[in-house]
Amino acid sequence: MSEEIGEILVQADELQHKIKQMAEEITRDYDGKSLLLIGVLKGAVLFLADLMRHLDVSCEIDFMAVSSYGSSTESSGVVRILKDLDAPLEGRHVLVVEDIVDSGLTLQYLLRTLEARGPASLEVCALLTKPSRRSVDLPVRYTGFEIPDKFAIGYGLDYAERYRGLPYVAALTLTD
Repeated sequence: MSEEIGEILVQADELQHKIKQMAEEITRDYDGKSLLLIGVLKGAVLFLADLMRHLDVSCEIDFMAVSSYGSSTESSGVVRILKDLDAPLEGRHVLVVEDIVDSGLTLQYLLRTLEARGPASLEVCALLTKPSRRSVDLPVRYTGFEIPDKFAIGYGLDYAERYRGLPYVAALTLTD
């Protein structure tokens, strides 16, 4: 195991249990509706796949890629859309699936961009949240876990494109 993988913040079995619970709640809330899940690349891919397998509502998926980190552990504050959606949003029930909500600046930008496209509803489902880092107030309808202010890796989250495949969420420990 790499020396950069520190304390485990969320175990693999805890992740799967919570994702199933979240899917049950989303299924109840969207019963009888068609849902468009928007996965935020690349970090949300594993979460989106596991969540979708537990949903019992009609749904489609699409993806957006946005960046504010690059290869750093700190957000640059400048958000860029690297890949936009393929499907129109007008009149659709949209659920943005995020790996983590940190400062909230990237998600705030994304929500403003999507809201302008006229969805019938727009909600957020985030696996992880760091409330201590939040600099903007955001409506996150479905939240998995609150984690401490540590750079998280694993289960889709990366550091310089590494560690996404870990089955759990851990803290990154960088040595100088």
